[in-house]
Amino acid sequence: MNQSRPTIGVTGPDKGGEVAWLFTALGVWLAGGKPVHITPSFPRTADGLQGLIVGGGADVDPETYQQDAVLQEYLKRTLQNQKMTYFQRVWRFIRWIYFPALFYLRKWLSGAPKWSLDKGRDHLEFQLIDQAVKKNLPVLGICRGSQLMNVYFRGTLHPDISEFYLEEPNPSSIFPVKKIRIKPDSKLAQIIGCKKMKVNALHHQAVQKPGKDLEIVAWEKNGVVQSIEHQTREFMLGVQWHPEFLPQRRKQRRIFQTLVQKAREVNRQIEAQDMQTALAQPKDPALVEIEQQEEAFLNRQNP
Repeated sequence: MNQSRPTIGVTGPDKGGEVAWLFTALGVWLAGGKPVHITPSFPRTADGLQGLIVGGGADVDPETYQQDAVLQEYLKRTLQNQKMTYFQRVWRFIRWIYFPALFYLRKWLSGAPKWSLDKGRDHLEFQLIDQAVKKNLPVLGICRGSQLMNVYFRGTLHPDISEFYLEEPNPSSIFPVKKIRIKPDSKLAQIIGCKKMKVNALHHQAVQKPGKDLEIVAWEKNGVVQSIEHQTREFMLGVQWHPEFLPQRRKQRRIFQTLVQKAREVNRQIEAQDMQTALAQPKDPALVEIEQQEEAFLNRQNP
C-alpha cells in the first residue's frame, strides 16, 4: 500500500537561494516527502504542512536575540497564505534557471562571501517556527535555520566565529571540510549512526547559548556549535552544516528521511483527530430518518 507524501515546507530567500532549494527539495522528495517552497514574496502559514525545513541564507538580525521586544514583534505580526497569480507562477518557474546561473556567475566573479540581513525572512520564519511548535510539527533548521530556531527558544548567537579560528583557517565549502563530534546518546547520533564525521561549512555565525529546552549535541574541536536539538519534542533538530548539498552520503540522507517519517506520523494523527471530530458531530436529522427507515425495512424483510 502506497503511503501519501507528507507536505514539507522549505523556506528560503526571494533571491539567491534557488540552488539550495533545489537540493533540499531533492532530499525531501527522495525521502518520500512533498516539498513546498516558501519565501517572503510567496509566504504561507503552517496550515496544511506536516513538517518544516528552515533553510540557510542571510544572517539572523542580532536585535532578535539582543532585544526580546524585537522577537515578540515578529511573532505578533499576522502571516497569511498567498495565492500566486499566473505571472508569479511563470516567474517562479523561470527563476529556477535564472538565479542558479546568476549564483554561479557571482561565485566566479566574487571573492569572499558577503553577509547581510533579511528581516522579511526573519518575520516569515519566526512565524512558521512558532506555528510548527504549536502544531507539534517536526522541524529541521539548516545553518541560518538552526540559528533562528535557537533564537526562537531565547538562545543567543556568536555574530562572528572568526575568533575561534585564530590558529587555523575557517574553511568555506559545500564539500565536507570540518570534523565534528556528536553526543553519543543524542537523537542526532541515533539518526546519523556515528559519533564523528566531516561536514561542509558555509557560515560565519553559530549558536552561543542554547535556548530553553535545547541541547548542544555536536561541535567542532574548537567549540563551535554544529548541532542543537530539543530535549522533549519528537523532532526539532538544527544543524549548522548543509546536508542538502551532500545527497551522496547516506548519513546525511537519513536526516531528511527521519523528518519525513515524523511528518507521516503527524499526518496520521491529524487524520485520526479529524475522524474522531467527524464522528463526534451530531448526525443530520434527515440522515437519521433515512437510517431508521432502512433499518425498519430490513427488519420487515427478516422477521
